[in-house]
Parts: sequence; C-alpha cells; structure tokens
Amino acid sequence: MKTILKYFICAFFFYSNGFAQKKTAPTLIVYNAVIHTLDDQNPNAEAIAITDGKIMELGQNKSILKLKTNTTKVIDAHGKTLIPGLFDSHSHVIRGGRFFNTELRWDGVRSLKRALAMLKEQAQRTPEGQWVRVVGGWNAYQFEEKRLPTLDEINEATGNVPTFILHLYGHAYLNKAGLAKLKIDSTTPNPKGGLIQKDEQGNPTGLLVAEPSAFILYSTVAKLPELTAEEKINSAQQFLTENNRFGITAVMDAGGGFQNYPDDYGITNKLAEQHKLTVRLPFYLYPQKPGNELVDFTKWISEVEVGNHDEDQSHTEYYIQGGGESLVATGADFENFDKPRPDLSPAMEDQMKAIISLMVKNKWPFRIHATYDETITRFLNVIEEVNKETPLNGLTWFFDHCETISIDNLQRIKNLGGGIAIQHRMAFQGEAFIKRYGKKAAQNTPPIKQMLAMGIPIGMGSDATRVSSYNPWIGLYWLTTGKTIGGTKYQGEQNILDRETALKLYTQGSAKLIHLDKDRGMLKKGYLADFAILSDDYFKIADEKILDITSILTVVNGEIVYADSFFKSLIKLLPKAIPDWSPINYFGGYQSNKSK
Repeated sequence: MKTILKYFICAFFFYSNGFAQKKTAPTLIVYNAVIHTLDDQNPNAEAIAITDGKIMELGQNKSILKLKTNTTKVIDAHGKTLIPGLFDSHSHVIRGGRFFNTELRWDGVRSLKRALAMLKEQAQRTPEGQWVRVVGGWNAYQFEEKRLPTLDEINEATGNVPTFILHLYGHAYLNKAGLAKLKIDSTTPNPKGGLIQKDEQGNPTGLLVAEPSAFILYSTVAKLPELTAEEKINSAQQFLTENNRFGITAVMDAGGGFQNYPDDYGITNKLAEQHKLTVRLPFYLYPQKPGNELVDFTKWISEVEVGNHDEDQSHTEYYIQGGGESLVATGADFENFDKPRPDLSPAMEDQMKAIISLMVKNKWPFRIHATYDETITRFLNVIEEVNKETPLNGLTWFFDHCETISIDNLQRIKNLGGGIAIQHRMAFQGEAFIKRYGKKAAQNTPPIKQMLAMGIPIGMGSDATRVSSYNPWIGLYWLTTGKTIGGTKYQGEQNILDRETALKLYTQGSAKLIHLDKDRGMLKKGYLADFAILSDDYFKIADEKILDITSILTVVNGEIVYADSFFKSLIKLLPKAIPDWSPINYFGGYQSNKSK
C-alpha cells in the first residue's frame, strides 16, 4: 500500500511539475537586442522572454535563451534597438481607418513637385464616381519649395477628376470638377463659421476657409463617396498595420466629427470580435448633433459601460473609455493659427456644466479639446463648480492640446486631479503660430517642461490624421529638438526634452493618463508584451534621422503584428488594399525619405 501511495505521489509531482513547466515556457524569445526598458530599476537588457501575452523575463542573452523549449519562437534582433510599444493618446484611428484606402497621403513628402506628380498619377487611375483626396497630415513647410500648391496647379494635375485637398484644419481646395460635383456655384452661401472664397465675378475659386470653425472642412469630407463594407474592413486593417509600422501598439481614439456612435464603429467592432485588431484601442464617444449633446450622453450612459470588462486577455483591448474629445459644440476652439482665436458662445458654460455633472455622477471619464488658455479658463470654471457640487473623487479626466495654457491653469488642473494629452500639432503649425503671436510666445508652446515639473500626468499623441500625421517619430523629433517638420526651431532650450523623457511620454505617459500604467509603458516582468524593434537607434542617431525611424518588428500582446527587414518572413502579409485603384497600393501611407 505504501509503495502504491509513493507511486501516486511521485506521479503527481512529475505531471504537475511538467504541467507547470509547460505553462510557463516562453512562447517567444527575442535576443541579441539593445533593450531600453524605460524601467528605472532595470533600464537595459539583451533579451526578453514572453508567455501568455506578458513579459516572463528580461536579462542577458545566455540566461534568457536557457528558458527556450522546442515550441518557443526564437528571434535574433541583430543588435537592433528594442523599446516598449508606443501609445498614441490622441488619434482618430477609427475614422481614419474607414477612409485610409481612399486617401493619397502627402505625409512625409519632401517636395511640392513630387506631391503634384502623385496627385496627377492618382487622378489618372481614379475611376468615374470616385474622388482624389488628400486629407491632412502635411503642410507647406515640409516641402523644399516652402509653399502651398495653387489652385491652377491642382486643376492642371487633376483635370476632370473631382479632387479635395485638406490643409490641416485651416483650409481646403476643391478643383473645378469637385465644385461642379458638389454643386457649389456663385449662388452657394457661406456656411456658418466658414468661407467659400469667390473671385471678382462672384464665382467660387475652389478655396474653402475655416473662419473660424472647421465645420466647412469636415462636412465637405463627409459628402465624398464611402467605401463598401468589405473595402472598409480592408482599409481599417491597412491603417492599423500602418500604425504598427511605426511601433504603435496602442491608441486612444478621440472620436471626431461625423464619427457617429454606434453606426460608424461597426468595422472596428467586427475586427475586435474576430481578434484582428493590431493595436489596443480604448475609445471615446463624441456627440455629433449640436444642441443634442446632453441627450446623446444620457442615452449612452444608460446603455453602455465604460472601461475594459473583458477578462479574456488573449486578444487586444477594445472598449469605451469615456466621453470626448468634444463634449459640446459650443466649446470647440479650433487650432487654426492662421486666423484669430475664436470666441466661444456664452451658452457654453451651462451646456458644459450639465454634461460634466452627468459624467461625474455616473463616473464616466472625460476628455476635453482645448487649444487656448482663454478657453481652458472657462472650462476650468465649470469643472471647479461641478466639483463643489459633486466631487470628482479621482475620476479620470484630462484636457487635449493646451498649446497656450498658463501656469495658473496648470495649477488648477493639478488641484483637480486632471491630466493633459499633448500632440505634435505645433510641428505642423509652428510657423503659423509665430506669424500671428510672435517668436517669444512660441518658445513655451505648449509648456511641457513646466507640466512635468508640476507632476501633472502627460501623455503624448498625434491628433492624426487630419490636423497632423500619425507618424509618432515626428512627435519625438519635435519634443527633442523643438523644431517643426519644416526645420524651424521655435521652442526655447528650456522646453526641449531629452530623448528618454520624450519616449516615456509616448509610452508610460499615455498609459498613466487613464491609469493603465501598472502593466504597460515599460518592459518589466509581468507587464504586457507590447514592444517594437527599431530600424535605427533612437538614442544615438542624429536629430534629423529620428524622422526616418520605423519599426522592423512590432509585437502586441506577445504576437507579431508587423515585420520588415530581417523579419519580413515572420508574418503573413495583408492582402493588398481594395479597391484596386487605392493610392495605398501605389504610394503606401507615410512617405519614407531614407534614400534621400
């Protein structure tokens, strides 16, 4: 009997130990890397082991390679730099994904001559019934010619093919065919807050100007033909992969104009259900009908939950994070630095108070678009009033943008437990800001170092795809050099960050904004296995080369979602973009300039 008992005890320990070993065996090991963990307690490593979507161990090559089994995928990083995955705290990736395959991207194009050549080529292949469209992500100063295209150049390049070109949220161009298609003529009135430029005979020239509202711009975009459901799915996947190409592993989607909930979320809902999302994607709900915002938020709060309630960690997160970035239309202070600061409606405060009170009472996180200090002052007055009546009690909330915020208002945000999501919008609008407000005012726009010194949570993002490009390395270049994409150094030395601090804002900072920094933002045992191997060493290359960095291997939740260079064979490529005429098939997205 003792012999039998001893046998069962031994068998139990043998099988349980074998099970434990199997359970903890790494699914992936990357070695021979220069790993920057961003963990101050353990800043560097050579190798990393992953299991169940989390980091199992970090260390030297020899010790980590000892963990491999017959089933472990082992990748030689060839001495390349490996960093935590980037987290864009403000992008419009859901809306951007719906249209990505239709858009000719001028992001990264270095000459206007090349941009117009791309425009002409795309016009020649665009079928009847469709448009050529360039929707943001560029400016005049990125071109070596340092100027915008003329309407004559646009008409010559595009001919009879309807064309729409958006320049930030300042103005847009319609060619003659586009004006005819939209039936804009001498009798068409200016929309509220916008200008249809007309010549001496009263005929529209094709220039649409945001004065001061961008409604004329994004309402025009909304009139252009959409893709089919199948094409939209492919388009969203192409755009997510394009984000992965730059090392992005998570995005906070900030809603956006003409992004209706729930109708326009069907594509990402489907990708999430099929476990095909390649970024973590918390998103915010943005009301679309001015004057109806309280009704919308009341309905949403009664119908949906905020936060991640999915206990299955085998796939990437996708959930409603809260409300914003716009809470009320009367609070929109668009960042068109070519024009004077817009004055907000006196009705804003009462409307905003009703919505923020509703949010706080129901513990809904919120974010608020706010460019100018004058706007921020008025918003803070409302938030402080609500806080007196219904304490925030640690509720997650933050402002977006804050280019001209004052020290006094930074202190008020800190006192209320808020944060700030900043973006590289000044990399695209620094020159325009200087022209209107002067070089001295630009030197601390926004005052990032002061925010950090005060201990305010800050997350970095892009505000892609219309106001700026989704390429995060533009943001890291901007943070560490104080320069625009046109090379103008406008920030004072006192406001420029070192490279590690800047990278922390694009990783830990974004996670901390929504209190997710306990398991992401750095490479550490037990943290999420989200990381990127870079094409170049971010910490050592020359400043200007930062703009050319891409990822050559991006991993989300322990799974490879993007691979290039040495690693191209490690992943099955996406099918080509559909429809066949999509500019993505011929030009791709962000334009690389490495060969130049």
